[in-house]
Amino acid sequence: MPTDTPAAPTSAANPHASAEQVEAAWKDSKLANVLYHDWEAATYDEKWSISFDQRCIDYARDRFSHVAGVENWPYPRALELGCGTGFFLLNLKLAGVLEEGHVTDLSPGMVEVAVRNGAGLGFDIDGRVADAESLPYPDDSFDLVVGHAVLHHIPDVELALREVVRVLKPGGRFVFAGEPTRFGDFVARRLSRLTWWATTRATRLPALHDWSRPKSELDASSRAAALEAVVDLHTFDPPRLRAMAHSAGAIEVSTKTDELTAAWFGWPVRTFEAAVPRDRLGFGWARFAFGTWKRLHALDSTLLSRVVPAGLFYNVEITGVKPSPPAGSPSLSGTPVALARTPGGTE
Repeated sequence: MPTDTPAAPTSAANPHASAEQVEAAWKDSKLANVLYHDWEAATYDEKWSISFDQRCIDYARDRFSHVAGVENWPYPRALELGCGTGFFLLNLKLAGVLEEGHVTDLSPGMVEVAVRNGAGLGFDIDGRVADAESLPYPDDSFDLVVGHAVLHHIPDVELALREVVRVLKPGGRFVFAGEPTRFGDFVARRLSRLTWWATTRATRLPALHDWSRPKSELDASSRAAALEAVVDLHTFDPPRLRAMAHSAGAIEVSTKTDELTAAWFGWPVRTFEAAVPRDRLGFGWARFAFGTWKRLHALDSTLLSRVVPAGLFYNVEITGVKPSPPAGSPSLSGTPVALARTPGGTE
């Protein structure tokens, strides 16, 4: 059984994978996630405009409260799965949603950056390199488990949700946000590919030469985009995602979706920003991009969510609760996960 002893990293961060490792990653999605995210760790915050100011604090808090409400804040002890650079958990902590924070990721590089980001904010964050399908914590360890854009990277989502339920205390809650819906992902990817194609060709023109990035950087971005075929494993249908959470043992499960026109605008903008030199885009561009996204997001939330089917939005968020054992019943704490999956302990 997992223990509460800090887990030693399975490996050091490896931002410069060998050709042999990359080749092997095409047949191993977990290795691909490690290599891809170790490579991105140093520049991930810049790429996705991640910060720990009011803009991102508001975003994280709103995504959480949109699906889970504002009761029981602050949660005393929280864990983030697939933490990346700590965006979700650290901004939720700044928003007053949680107190003590712990982070895990399959990528050693991401764990290092998340812990460093926490320290920069004055927070002592415990970070561990861990597989979401086998968490290194004992049963009933946390009041809250969160994740942002992580479930679609995990091979066995239901097994990971079983682990989430296991490490939650009875009555504890999980919240996962930023997961792509099937239709939303279909549209976003095509808009991104079209934007990349148009931008990289337009910047070959002599008049726009100063807007072109060096070929080596474009090739690196293209390789990263290609690896997304290995690391992005799932899109989600909200009813099916709810069914998986129920099957994993959660109760009070609910989903909500958001971002329609905001995603149609946001993904081309992100792709354009990746295709041109960063120094060509100043504060005016950032203000335009964020302001437009924010207005479109408000339109999606206040109007379009009332008339557009939920499955057409880009993001799905899910929450659920670990049930408390009936009065007088023995707790399942200490029962191996493999034996708790089905009656009789069979697979």
